[in-house]
Amino acid sequence: MKKFIEKIKDIWSIEELRNRILLTLGLILVYRLGSFIVLPGIDPITLSEKNNAQDGLLGLINMFAGGAFSNASIFALGVMPYISASIFMQLAGIVIPQFAKMQKEESGRQKINQYTRYLTIVVTVFQAAAYITYLKTQTNGAIVTDSMMFYVSTVVILTAGTLFVMWLGEKITDKGIGNGVSIMIMVGILARLPHSLLQEVTTKVGQDKILFLLIELAMFIAVIIGLVLLTQGVRKIPLNYARRIVGTNAAKEIGGARNFIPLKVNSAGVMPIIFAQALMFIPAMLAGFATDETSTASGWLRNMSDHTSMTYNLIYAVLVILFTYFYTALIFNPTEMAENLKRNNSFIPGIQPGQPTADYIGAIMDRITLPGSIFLAVAGILPGIAALLGVTSGFATFFGGTSMLIGVAVILDTIQQIDSYLLMRQYDGMMKSGRVSGRQAVQL
Repeated sequence: MKKFIEKIKDIWSIEELRNRILLTLGLILVYRLGSFIVLPGIDPITLSEKNNAQDGLLGLINMFAGGAFSNASIFALGVMPYISASIFMQLAGIVIPQFAKMQKEESGRQKINQYTRYLTIVVTVFQAAAYITYLKTQTNGAIVTDSMMFYVSTVVILTAGTLFVMWLGEKITDKGIGNGVSIMIMVGILARLPHSLLQEVTTKVGQDKILFLLIELAMFIAVIIGLVLLTQGVRKIPLNYARRIVGTNAAKEIGGARNFIPLKVNSAGVMPIIFAQALMFIPAMLAGFATDETSTASGWLRNMSDHTSMTYNLIYAVLVILFTYFYTALIFNPTEMAENLKRNNSFIPGIQPGQPTADYIGAIMDRITLPGSIFLAVAGILPGIAALLGVTSGFATFFGGTSMLIGVAVILDTIQQIDSYLLMRQYDGMMKSGRVSGRQAVQL
């Protein structure tokens, strides 16, 4: 504890870092306050009584929006339209050669960012219209007025709210600490943790299950440690730089340095879980339209919408593994990496430059992706297993899954940035090793 207090003092003594942290906390406070401001024309009391946006796809959107979706807030859509636009532009950069070329240039990346903002506006308008339809059908009586002006003003307010949240995220990235959009998502997710934990403690104490509660908390800590290891796990490939002579009269030999390429065990991040969840929501939607509840198909659909069933978790785990390989193949290009190594006069010991290097890196990536995808699948189904074992539904979502994966990744990235400020000013990092291991990558 004493060393932790000393680190806080070191952080506070650096004026630039202190100002960045205070700015970040201030913008986060603005975001959280805005998530409780209800849209004009919505009765918040009736909305709270008839709200059912806690499960399925709506529950996922509500989680990313930090509860603003279920509150019918001006920030109800949060950064989801921006995330959707960013994913589309990222995939376009892989499929369309023109976008791939633009991503390699600074001016091109700026244009892509601008296109992403424009696309965010279009996506937000469509999602805002769908959100109004949801409020009208699922929360009957919550809309006070049903005029055309309400529809137009709500679309404008929701679009402006999403753009404002996106602006807050960009300000945090530029003048604060950490990745702004990621921090917004993390704050929205972790904002539910105190309430869920208190509900779990109250429930278990009321049922006289103190021992079970202690085991739950111990497993919760173990899950966090496991997710940290999954996020930071890398496979280091040794790398040498060729020696060369510079100068004529006073010839100087440079190069020959030894480094490594860190290939992440889970390079796909949380995207496979999000893709798998999106597909698993389809049976739940079809089950809602089923008329004959006694039919075999209807029973199978209901079983597929139950996240505690064996069928659901098995199919969900397989989808996560498949999407991990798919998304890794999209974002990881061993041929391009091999060409960059060759241009920088670097090579892997015992491997010829060019295509043999690309084949070697690709083979290693395929091998480490398998255990990474399996661990990611286990992390994805842990919330369902926790709920099956008696953990309350709110607290069970933090036993892995999307919630804790995003939280752990964002916290580690933020700690890395704080470490960089400390190390530049001759301070020790926040961790014993001086930095968060496995987060630094060789720039190729």
